[in-house]
Amino acid sequence: MRRRELIAALSGAAAWPLVARAQQVGKVARIGYLSPGSASGRTDAFKQGLRELGYVEKKNILIEYRFAEANFDRLADLAAQLVQLKVDVIVAEATQASLAAKDATRTIPIVMLIVADPVGSGLVASLARPGANITGTSSMTAEVAGKSLQLLKQVVPKASRAAVLWNPKNVVAQANLLKETEAVAAALGVQLQLVGVRGPGEFESAFAEIVRGDAGALMVMADPILILHKTRIVDFAKKSRLPAMYGNKEYVWAGGLMYYGSSFADVFRRTATYVDQILKGAKPADLPVEQPTRFEFVVNLKTAKTLGLTIPQTLLVEADEVIE
Repeated sequence: MRRRELIAALSGAAAWPLVARAQQVGKVARIGYLSPGSASGRTDAFKQGLRELGYVEKKNILIEYRFAEANFDRLADLAAQLVQLKVDVIVAEATQASLAAKDATRTIPIVMLIVADPVGSGLVASLARPGANITGTSSMTAEVAGKSLQLLKQVVPKASRAAVLWNPKNVVAQANLLKETEAVAAALGVQLQLVGVRGPGEFESAFAEIVRGDAGALMVMADPILILHKTRIVDFAKKSRLPAMYGNKEYVWAGGLMYYGSSFADVFRRTATYVDQILKGAKPADLPVEQPTRFEFVVNLKTAKTLGLTIPQTLLVEADEVIE
């Protein structure tokens, strides 16, 4: 090695943050991960974000996962378990888990993930100044729901009635989605048929209700219970020849027609930066809540052809992903 290169290398080592060196030789950080759903590719995106920042599971971090498997009643107990483990930070996915974490601790830092309305949900005082022990990312899902209905209307302009599949047990998050959807529907002259599903046993009756309502399109809200049954919902929409807009991209990968919303993978990766800053000493109250900057529009042309639909070229040009 040349003398100049050696000096540069030694200088770089000396400038390496003390915190980073301490993480290698000191305490292994313990992260609690609380979700109302189940493990998914989104969880992998979060771990990828951590790896990009130098964190590797079982080397310099440990992650304690707690998944409610769409049973919201379990969230309080799962949050309490993480508090008892004395984790260094809790990452809480979606509104329900974030509220459960908030109720469980006022001292352990909480990083919320894809919460539709952090202020309206009572999780933070404001986006710029969260206050207390909570910060994280917002999904802007409510605003997205209205835009989704507008896109669906462009695909089926003659539809004057749209069914909306939602989860009444997911009260706080779903209320925000429905409020925005109803406002846009009124502006578009679309009548909404709200059909609730609280669990696996209610899908068949919900599907029958939608058929009786003679809807011309279907909106499926983003929800942990609904997405666990994405194949069942997509199959119903196809069988009933209902053009549908879904609240999660995974539906379209499973054969659904369209998705519009924030890039959840991007948001999950970005969430890792909050964990990193908190482990290095930052206080949640000082970290502004981040809103998504990247949105995705995904269209399944194969499904459109099956339904006998022609997707306007103007929409195909806007699409970030077209499945053929």
